[in-house]
Amino acid sequence: MTKGINDLQPARLEQALAARSLTKGQLASLVGVAASTVTKWCKGDQAPEADTFERLASVLNVQPDWLTRPVLPRVSSPLYRSNASALKAARAKLEARTEWAQEISVVLSEYVDFPQLNLPKRSFQDPEQISDADIEAAAEECRSLWQLGRGPIQNLALAAEGAGILIVREETDISAIEGLSSWSKLLERPIVFLSADKANAFRSRFDLAHEIGHLVLHKHIPRADERDRYNQMEKQAHQFAGALLLPAETFASEIRIPTNLDNLLILKQRWGASVAAMMMRLHALGLLSDEEKLSLFKRRSARWGSKAEPGDEKWEPEMPRLLRRTVELLVNEGIVPAERIPQHLGFSANDVVKLCCLRDNYFRAPAEVLDLAVLRSTTPSTRRVMREEGAVVSFERFKK
Repeated sequence: MTKGINDLQPARLEQALAARSLTKGQLASLVGVAASTVTKWCKGDQAPEADTFERLASVLNVQPDWLTRPVLPRVSSPLYRSNASALKAARAKLEARTEWAQEISVVLSEYVDFPQLNLPKRSFQDPEQISDADIEAAAEECRSLWQLGRGPIQNLALAAEGAGILIVREETDISAIEGLSSWSKLLERPIVFLSADKANAFRSRFDLAHEIGHLVLHKHIPRADERDRYNQMEKQAHQFAGALLLPAETFASEIRIPTNLDNLLILKQRWGASVAAMMMRLHALGLLSDEEKLSLFKRRSARWGSKAEPGDEKWEPEMPRLLRRTVELLVNEGIVPAERIPQHLGFSANDVVKLCCLRDNYFRAPAEVLDLAVLRSTTPSTRRVMREEGAVVSFERFKK
């Protein structure tokens, strides 16, 4: 057997299975081997033959060499909005995709300086320690650090990326999970993964604000399966999202009391928050009683149903730019030809396009853009990121 085959990394294979939503049995059928053989590969008990190894890489749509690289240290365990056991495979897929985003970012970070991380620092060890006042103060500090003022946030994704948060937004075919957030020790910054399946700008903004809430409030709180604890943390992240998007003083000053759905529809376009989110915020501020909130939600459902609202189509979802512009910067500056990027990373071109939010067919015809990331002042002719627990093969520097 060749060296590359003997060096097959079982953890890589498991990661690729999760990212592709494949079971061991499905992979076995596609490669043309017994399911028990794939199990042995995943355990490291057996290595594939040369031709089988090539088929394996082809089926998984990765570079063969990628399967031989040690995996990087994992990101922190994310907190999901649903812990249902039926979503185990879905969670594994999103975690694997987040790991791939981390891997791409580690390579890119060798050539550019990402924005410095700029988040409020909190050290809560238990959700019971977090009061409503703590949540309001954290959201207010976030706005202050990001110099957002007290009015509507024009582009939350851009503001978050400017504060050093890496954001990935892609279609996942998993409607039950709208987003997740993790911390990367390698990058010393968080990664937020947003589902693009519903294509609703207002929902997506709230999802991002919700994940920022987890990053600020729950960074030091151990993940647990207790339902009450889990629900409490979700409620706190929701409350943070409302406070971030709809600051108490300025938002409340624009509300007519008693309010109605038509008034809130007008404010929806100004504040970039759904009518449902505004109703929840008004209740949190004490401007709607329990009975008034319930009455408004009933009227909302009667008029519009439980999901879509009028005006949803007027906003386009905010798209992440940081990874996309970093790739484009490296290409435009002649650091590496566009068509070589997927090959060096080990992923398919489609994976890099999706995870970096690049336009379709980017690697065939790249376009010029404004820079967001900043090239490092010194870039050696060749870089390679080496870690104790893994390695990422980096780009060679090409002259124009």
